[in-house]
Amino acid sequence: MDEQRGRGGPPWTRPGLPWWSQGPAWWNRGGDARWPWRSTVLVTAFVLLGSNFAAHGQSDRAALDVFARLLLLAGGALLLWRKRYPVAVAYGTALCATVYLGAGYPYGPVFITVALGCFAAIIAGRRWAAWGAVGLFWVGHVVISHWLYRYLPPSGDGPAAWGQEGFVAAWVLAVVAIAELARVRREQWEQARAERERAARRRADEERLRIARELHDVLAHSISVINVQAGVGLALLDSDPEQARTALTTIKAASKEALGEVRQVLDTLRAPGDAPRAPAPGLDRLPELVEQASGAGLTVGVTTDGERVGLPPGADLAAFRIVQEALTNVVRHSGSRAARVRLRYGKGLLTVTVDDDGPASRTEAGGSGNGLAGMRERAAALGGTIEAGPRPDGGFRVVAELPLTARAAAPAPSPEDPR
Repeated sequence: MDEQRGRGGPPWTRPGLPWWSQGPAWWNRGGDARWPWRSTVLVTAFVLLGSNFAAHGQSDRAALDVFARLLLLAGGALLLWRKRYPVAVAYGTALCATVYLGAGYPYGPVFITVALGCFAAIIAGRRWAAWGAVGLFWVGHVVISHWLYRYLPPSGDGPAAWGQEGFVAAWVLAVVAIAELARVRREQWEQARAERERAARRRADEERLRIARELHDVLAHSISVINVQAGVGLALLDSDPEQARTALTTIKAASKEALGEVRQVLDTLRAPGDAPRAPAPGLDRLPELVEQASGAGLTVGVTTDGERVGLPPGADLAAFRIVQEALTNVVRHSGSRAARVRLRYGKGLLTVTVDDDGPASRTEAGGSGNGLAGMRERAAALGGTIEAGPRPDGGFRVVAELPLTARAAAPAPSPEDPR
């Protein structure tokens, strides 16, 4: 229930967001499913009482009678439908007020019902209906005050001053202007809320992709090593128990390493505000990666060109994961038992190259087929690039270029893994 309120409920029910950034709580309380009866009762009572007080100072107008109070009550009661039928309410309140003033009753809070009816119509997006309603009210007041007054009560009164019409026109324009400002502000609130929701969904999608990529990179390499060594152990269990023992030892070490890294990822998810308990892996752990690959029967040679420099954490992790995934692909998909890793430090750029001599293995290697896509996403997140494909002389090559300074990240492509 709380989750549903946080996504689709009224703005003031959403945790963590101040009311002034979401709009006034009184406007949409309960949504369209509820009747705004509290505000309607308060406004109607105020109009009735205020009209009684106003009548004491306007002896030249007709005294309030049952018909006058019914008109005031009808105009106030119409506000109960202002959210469901804003056009009808705008014209209905204007008509009630016009008849009230045409009958010669005292001026007073009767204007409030017209103002709220037109305000609700503008907020609901029915601007022309609201303008038409206030225009009808003003024209009706002019006609009654200057032409029909001699035929309407009270008897013996004269035409109203044109200055009074200017005051009524100013009042009408003020109501419309305030309603238009409220409508613009409401649209801004809705736009800002929609943008926040889109940003939240985007952050959630990015975080989900990051978690999936991290878990894939953590598990793929270790599971590949375990898979290879399990096959070796089964094949040599009877003929060479000592070699089978070595394979089982490698499986134990690889599984322990994988469990440790998975635990680190899960700890980060459980406490996103806390610092991770263990540092993220980087190229300083490349010897461990080479040793794990050796346990899977893969000989890895590492060369470094240029002066090695300290890498930003993001680039260091990405370089390590790219090498890890590339070696995992060699173990899974290549018939070669040798691979070469080359790190070249340039001016503001780290180039990582992983080669194997192939040919591609014909055996079913399993896997999700998302390895190269994950590498591209990691590189693109740093503003870098990945090139991967068969070499002209056979084998396969992965080349990653990672900037060592912050750059705008490009959208990460998601091609199918060609291997």
